[in-house]
Amino acid sequence: MLIVGLGNPGKQYEKTVHNVGFMAVDLLMDKLDLKAKEKGCQAVYSASFVKGEKLIVAKPQTYMNLSGESVKQLASANKINVEDIIVVYDDIDLPMGTIRIRKEGSAGTHNGMRNIVQELGTTNFKRIRVGVGDERGRMALRDYVLSNIVGEKKQVLDKVLAKVVEALEDWLNTKDFDLVMRKYNGVVKID
Repeated sequence: MLIVGLGNPGKQYEKTVHNVGFMAVDLLMDKLDLKAKEKGCQAVYSASFVKGEKLIVAKPQTYMNLSGESVKQLASANKINVEDIIVVYDDIDLPMGTIRIRKEGSAGTHNGMRNIVQELGTTNFKRIRVGVGDERGRMALRDYVLSNIVGEKKQVLDKVLAKVVEALEDWLNTKDFDLVMRKYNGVVKID
């Protein structure tokens, strides 16, 4: 199994909208007590076993637009089938506070996902899209996805990412992705 969070490497990008995927896998690794100590395949990653199956949790270091290079290398080097890959990433087309989980689908407007589809040659891999809202009316798209998440948006995102981690754990424990989709798709309730 391969869980990939998308983002951009470097301190200046750590808390930006485009690094939601990195944030999710960091939280998952903390929860599972894993460390991203491996380097290779243009990624930093953790390699472990969960319930007897190999699990790679990775953050590509290629910058967003070339994420597919790393994903393809990780899958090939670890003999992971495309159907056993989950990619977690930000989605500007979904409202903040929304999670969309699918078994397959197009890359949409996300350049990192476009590159993954291109490199893998298929759309038949799992994905968790994390809604980050649509700020195109207030600032350029590039500026928004590279802006820091602060204030109320950070509070909402923290709750959403906690749900993403729960969804990933459920998948690791049950191998039932249909259950995960039924249970976690939609808007996260924010108290």
